[in-house]
Amino acid sequence: MTQEEVRLEESRQRKVHWKRWGPYLSERQWGTVREDYSVYGKAWEYFPHDPARSRAYRWGEDGIAGISDRHQYVCFAPAFWNGRDPILKERLFGLSGNEGNHSEDVKEYYFYLDNTPTHAYMKFLYKYPQPEYPYARLVEENRRRTRSDLEFELIETGVFDEDRYFDIFIEYAKASAEDILIRITAHNRGPEAAELHVIPTLWYRNIWSWRGQGIRPGAAVWPGLDTAAVVQVDHFYCGRRWLIAQGSPELLFTENETNFNRLFGVRNSTSHVKDGINEYVVRGNCEAVNPAQRGTKAAAHYNLKIAPHSSAAVRLRFTDQVPKSDMLVTGFDDIFRERIKEADEFYACRVHKGISGDACNVQRQAFAGMLWSKQTYHYDVRTWLEGDPTMPTPPPERKQGRNHAWVHLYNDDVVSMPDKWEYPWYASWDLAFHCVNLALIDPDFAKEQLLLFLREWYMHPNGQIPAYEWAFGDANPPLHAWAAWRVYKIERRVRGKADREFLERVFHKLLLNFTWWVNRKDPEGMNVFEGGFLGLDNIGVFDRSVPLPTGGVIEQSDGTSWMGMYCLNMLAIAGELAQEDPAYEDVASKFFEHFVYIVHAMNDLGGEGIQLWDEEDGFYYDVLKLPDGSHCPLKVRSMVGLIPLFAITILEPERLERFPGFGRRMRWFLENNPETRRHIDMSQRSERGVRTLLSIVNRRQLERVLRYMLDEAEFLSPYGIRSLSQFHGDHPYSLQLNGNRHSVDYEPGESNTWLFGGNSNWRGPVWFPVNFLLIESLQKFHYYYRDGFKVEFPTGSGTMMTLWEVAAELSRRLTRIFLRGADGRRPVYGGTQTLQCNPLWRDLILFYEYFHGDNGAGLGASHQTGWTGLVAKLIEQSGE
Repeated sequence: MTQEEVRLEESRQRKVHWKRWGPYLSERQWGTVREDYSVYGKAWEYFPHDPARSRAYRWGEDGIAGISDRHQYVCFAPAFWNGRDPILKERLFGLSGNEGNHSEDVKEYYFYLDNTPTHAYMKFLYKYPQPEYPYARLVEENRRRTRSDLEFELIETGVFDEDRYFDIFIEYAKASAEDILIRITAHNRGPEAAELHVIPTLWYRNIWSWRGQGIRPGAAVWPGLDTAAVVQVDHFYCGRRWLIAQGSPELLFTENETNFNRLFGVRNSTSHVKDGINEYVVRGNCEAVNPAQRGTKAAAHYNLKIAPHSSAAVRLRFTDQVPKSDMLVTGFDDIFRERIKEADEFYACRVHKGISGDACNVQRQAFAGMLWSKQTYHYDVRTWLEGDPTMPTPPPERKQGRNHAWVHLYNDDVVSMPDKWEYPWYASWDLAFHCVNLALIDPDFAKEQLLLFLREWYMHPNGQIPAYEWAFGDANPPLHAWAAWRVYKIERRVRGKADREFLERVFHKLLLNFTWWVNRKDPEGMNVFEGGFLGLDNIGVFDRSVPLPTGGVIEQSDGTSWMGMYCLNMLAIAGELAQEDPAYEDVASKFFEHFVYIVHAMNDLGGEGIQLWDEEDGFYYDVLKLPDGSHCPLKVRSMVGLIPLFAITILEPERLERFPGFGRRMRWFLENNPETRRHIDMSQRSERGVRTLLSIVNRRQLERVLRYMLDEAEFLSPYGIRSLSQFHGDHPYSLQLNGNRHSVDYEPGESNTWLFGGNSNWRGPVWFPVNFLLIESLQKFHYYYRDGFKVEFPTGSGTMMTLWEVAAELSRRLTRIFLRGADGRRPVYGGTQTLQCNPLWRDLILFYEYFHGDNGAGLGASHQTGWTGLVAKLIEQSGE
């Protein structure tokens, strides 16, 4: 094993707690639901960016490239000041959901460069402008722009012109699980000497003000060293430890308490408050910090003057070892070199052999982003609804407002986040993709995450898995079973050992969740599902998360297909478990039968002859069922009609031989339900006998759907599969009902409609998660039909390919988004010349939420490495 794998094994066996400290600090706590105590759930307005430096948070903390313990009791992050800004740069700035012309948007440039699963080595880059940061201009210009305009980005303000900025690298290396070395290196990229204040800050999350228990930890000067400044930390959970700061920086202390005077015009409860260090450094207010040099927030203040094209470094050590004079000198750089070498060795084992250095760089940064995006997520819904004992009682409207039905939910865990600034809260279907990627490098963490969401303090008593904090009761696509099955198989390959106990634990809890879906989302018992918007924001004619303006319901092609996929994933898991326990054969039979009923229902809704499959068009559509009982197909060619491809599994004859009970029940079911036989493909044979394909899409339907999917004038983009057909650019879909017109057209970039709010758009861009599932499905279809099944790729080209070859080509189109082409440009950065051409920028990768359907440019959240990080998996399995 590599040394990092040794650490992972020690962590797995709980011999050494290598993961106790990690990058668990959020990058935005303000504007979140957890901090919102307003009447009507106006989270962005209740707690915007400006008060964040002065107001103590309730449920978490934020910082730049910060670390904390697993419970986020003790936090560390560097702050910066260029001598010109109106405030310290303690947290990343961005526009709120109501300020941006395309909703929330971080307005900073930062990059996750490296990280290992135990966080033994981590590297982060922050690009800090030397001119005054244009806070007001960014807000005003984006507010002026319309939904049809592009976002106004920080780089367009000119603050990076002539390279007048600092590249600030923040690195962490663990000498032991409790001894963390910190190196902050600032490079002046500009043509003139420039001032930079580096202010490494240590503080406690404020829990004493809310619990009313008066448990206040302490931090104070430790006077034992002449070669460094030392802050001693004493905490009831983390114990005693020290922050050792190189040289003779000024130590500043204040309290992590709200500045009531600044925010509300009333007297402060303490002499020193949260923004005291900001007031001292920026405004020169000496009374803002504690002269006694103790408090709950402390910082070492370095005032550096860095020559042009030169650098300066600051060394620190956060340790449980009593400080010694040589702890920042002897062996310090050696430990960093060793951890970097170990990280290289670890990832060398997980790279597709023979790929280019550029592809290795993309993959490494994708994994880094996944690992940096871990966050301590704390949310006790009951306490949040009732209000804290020492605070004013919340308005009674909250008791029937957001998340009021989730009072059982108590989150206090490290969770994989989609994006720690734009989405610093979990989303259950995002997490499924995260875990598949994370399983390549840390199977234990991937399994822990999947199990966590099935625990009783997460899963609702009725069996629902929480969606996300803005509405835990929303329905995300049911991908937990798929992720568990994939993680199980990936771990078996990576570690050479299968974890049956994990699979069994997941399976039993998912039985509850499956029952919830059947009872709540198939109210008429017709095996056709009405799941809500299912994560596909802005994809259709209506906002599917609210009651329809027409009345009635939408019989969903995607919702029903997700459930078909769910059945087959549960069938696969039950089959695996049945190898050691025949009782699971009975459950496997249940999921087989349920799947066949779903497929049959998609072709004959309730026995009424109404289909989600349109025989004339050769495509799947949603069907609008109106209050008068009439039905109207919603003929939008979108990802909704491709999701039926996801439901596929293959039953090999040798597997049926091992499970004779399941085989007998399957044959009995088909003999006694002859109308369902046409949904089972038994056309292929092996040496052992008949091979069985279970799929929503039969061979003829597959050929017809793929004609659309692989048509460059429809779904096929140079960068993957679009979420909406380009056909609708010239032919918008329009529906006239009750005197109102509802329409959908192709929008390859940012959406022009606020139908669902936010900045998400499924009306044309390329999205990684569904593309990943399409690739996997094509591989499965090829495994069944082999080389005897070929299609035109692209449609109309005359070039015939197997489905395996098509899957590989789609994979390459997706990875091409990030790789430098023959012209040296990366499609992800579009026309942004600095990111394309400047040698200090061009090898730094951002993993956006989704991508322009025509040119591959990154859109939406800029650090959603969660599911876009799947590019690392595609590189691992398909190369370039």
